[in-house]
Amino acid sequence: MRRKPVSEWTMDELKEILKRVRMALGEEDYQVMNAVVETLSYLTHLAKDQQAAEIYRILGSSKSEKTRKILRVLQMESATDADTAADPGESDKPPETSEQSSAPYDQPRTAGSKKKVKGHGRNGADDYKGARQIRVALESMKPGDRCRCGKGNLYETDDSPLVRIVGQAPIQADVYRLQRLRCNTCGDVFTAEAPERVGPEKYDATSTAMVALMKYGSGFPFHRLERLEGNLGIPLPASTQWEMVRDGAQLIQPALDELIRQAASGEVLYNDDTSVKILEFLDHDRVVEDPKLPGRTGVFTTGIVSTREGRKIALFFSGRKHAGENIADVLAKRASELPTPIQMCDALSRNLPRELEVILANCLTHGRRYFVEAAANFPEECRYILEILGKVYHNDAIARQQTMTAEERLKLHQSESAPLMDEMKRWLNKQVDDKLCEPNSDLGSAIAYMRNHWEPLTLFLRVPGAPLDSTIVERALKKAILHRRNSLFYKTQRGARVGDLFMSLIYTCQLSNANPFDYLTVLHRNVDRLAREPAQWMPWNYSETLANLMPASAAN
Repeated sequence: MRRKPVSEWTMDELKEILKRVRMALGEEDYQVMNAVVETLSYLTHLAKDQQAAEIYRILGSSKSEKTRKILRVLQMESATDADTAADPGESDKPPETSEQSSAPYDQPRTAGSKKKVKGHGRNGADDYKGARQIRVALESMKPGDRCRCGKGNLYETDDSPLVRIVGQAPIQADVYRLQRLRCNTCGDVFTAEAPERVGPEKYDATSTAMVALMKYGSGFPFHRLERLEGNLGIPLPASTQWEMVRDGAQLIQPALDELIRQAASGEVLYNDDTSVKILEFLDHDRVVEDPKLPGRTGVFTTGIVSTREGRKIALFFSGRKHAGENIADVLAKRASELPTPIQMCDALSRNLPRELEVILANCLTHGRRYFVEAAANFPEECRYILEILGKVYHNDAIARQQTMTAEERLKLHQSESAPLMDEMKRWLNKQVDDKLCEPNSDLGSAIAYMRNHWEPLTLFLRVPGAPLDSTIVERALKKAILHRRNSLFYKTQRGARVGDLFMSLIYTCQLSNANPFDYLTVLHRNVDRLAREPAQWMPWNYSETLANLMPASAAN
C-alpha cells in the first residue's frame, strides 16, 4: 500500500530550515544533510513524473536492467493501486513483500528445475594462477619406500595444497650497499661489484609494468600511488612515474602497431566512444576548435573490440576523432582480399566509417533500453517487448552453451528467434498504424527507434556470426571511464596516447586470459626481439615464444 505523506513540507522550506541550523550542525554535518535534502528533492521530481523504474534503481542501489527486476516494481505498484481502489480504508496495511510480489518473474524458465545453489565463495588453490608454486617434499620418505605399516610401498599421489597470502608494496626497492676500500697511501678506491642479477637501470621493467597497470589498468592516479609508496618508505614522485610509462610506451609501441594490424583483419568489429578531457585542447574549460576539423568541439575516447576465430583484441584511441573515423583508420589496414567485416555499434551516425564498406549491425540492447526507460509509464506494452527480447537472448545463450558454429547459431535464430521478431514487428507497426500510442511519448520514441533501424537490429537473423549487441565494447570502455573518474583528464595528447597504448595491451590481455603484469614485463625485457617480430609477442602467444627462447639461451 502507498503510505500517506508524513508532512507537507516543500523542498524550499526544508532548505530554509537547514540554513537556520547550519551553525549548530557544523559545516561537515550540514553538507551531509544538504545532500540528503537534494536527494529527496530529486526523488520527489521523479515521483511526480511517475518514473518508478528509475526510483527503484536509485533506492535499490542497482543499475540492473534485467526484465524481472524492472517489472517487479511495476507489478508491486499495479497491485497496490488495485488494492487501494478496492478498499481505500486499508491504507495502513503493510505492503506485499518482494518475495510475494515478484513470484511470476522469478519463476524458472522450465518446470521442475531447481534454483541454482550458491557456491561457498572461496577460491581453490588452482585459482591462484599468479602465485609462486613451491614444492615441499617429505623429508624422510620418497616414492617406493616401504610404508611404516610394513605391508605396502609408497607411491606418488595428488599434492595437498596449502595457500598463504602475503602483503607487499606495489613497488619495492632494494638498496645494494657496495663495500668500498681506500688506500691510505695512494688514495685509490676499490668498490665491490654489484650482483649479476642487478641491471644497469634504476627502474626495472617490473616497476614500469606495475605503474602502468596501476594507472591505466586499475585507475590509480600517479599522485595517489606516490602517497601510498611514500607511506611505505619508497619515494616515487608522480613526475617519475610519468617518465617511466612515457619511455616504456615508446619501447613497446610495435606491440600496439601489431595489435592494430591484426584487429583490422577481424570478422566482427565493435565500436563506441565516451567523452574524455585533454587539457591541451581546452581554453578556459572550452574546447579549442581544430582548423582541420571545423565545428568539431567534442573530444572522445573510442573503444574498438575486434573478434576473429574466438580471439579478441581491444583498442583505445583518444582525441578529436570520433568512433567512425577511428574504426575507418583501423580498417584502412585491412587486407583487400578479406571479406567485408561486420560492424556492430549503436545507431549514432558518428559511429559509421564514411568511406569504407561494412555490414552494419545495430545494438539490440540499445533498442531494449528505450523500453526499459518507458516501462514505468507503459508497463504492459514494455513488458510484452522485454519478454520477447528475453526469449531471443535465451536462444543466443543456448548457442553459446552448446558452442555452436556461426552457421548453426544462425539456423537456431532463424527457427526460434525469427518468429518472435516477426511478431514484435507486427506489434510495433500496429501501435503506429492504429495510433495506439503518442509518437512523442517514451513508448513512441522506443517504437520509432526499433522501426527505423529494424534491418541492422535483426542482422543476426540473416548473417552468420552477427552479434546481438555491443556489450563487449561498452564493457571495454569502462577502462577509460575508470581512468576518467579517478584521474579526471589527460594533460596532453601525448599523455592520452600513452594511456591508450597501455589500456589496449592491458585489456587485450584480460580478454585473452593473460597476465597483464607479466606480459608488460616481458615486452620491456625483449624490446629488440619485439621490434623484429612483433607478431610473436602478442598476449595470446608470448608465453610460447618465451618458452622457445629458453632452450636456445641455455645452449648458448
